[in-house]
Amino acid sequence: WPLAGLRLRVGQLELRLPDAADLAELAALAELGVHDPAVQPFGEPWTDVAPAARALSTMQYHWSCWASWQPANWSLNLVAVADGAVVGMQGMGARDFAVMREVSTGSWLGRQHQGQGIGTQMRAAVLTLAFDGLGAEHATSGAFLDNPASLAVSRKLGYRDDGAERRLIRGKPQEMRRLRLDRASWDGHRQPGIAIEGLADCLASFGVG
Repeated sequence: WPLAGLRLRVGQLELRLPDAADLAELAALAELGVHDPAVQPFGEPWTDVAPAARALSTMQYHWSCWASWQPANWSLNLVAVADGAVVGMQGMGARDFAVMREVSTGSWLGRQHQGQGIGTQMRAAVLTLAFDGLGAEHATSGAFLDNPASLAVSRKLGYRDDGAERRLIRGKPQEMRRLRLDRASWDGHRQPGIAIEGLADCLASFGVG
């Protein structure tokens, strides 16, 4: 399982595939809550359950992604570790990446770790992996209008509007803004000081080896 050796580093932050201890720590973080309960920032409302169920679903989600991994259909979910503590999760996925050269991203941070610039570092790290490490041509993301922090990260890193869609969230329609980053925009917004380790052994797992 070569992905276990993949590391992304930016400043004091490290992103890696979680081991059992990391995953338990991530689940405990999810149990504490990851957003204001008055809003639902996720298109898949996985947080709208009891705290213990939220912790369990966090672990089950990671296990399911590992079990279903295929080079033509993968979802990479890395824990973000700062000062030895798990602070959140950064995901990146793709279908038929060898042909499409497009990834999508998603993330969350424990509430006590928000507002410190960590989300920008996490996203920049996986975009570096996508564009510079794997040869992506596009990256997509999305956020509801009541999630200005996520939208701000996307715009800081060069994403452009890519339309809108309506989702049914908590029984009401909500508008989600789609965002797209192409290679030219990434070249103009590339973040310095990001290191990738252990990628060579992982290329075949991403469908590009």
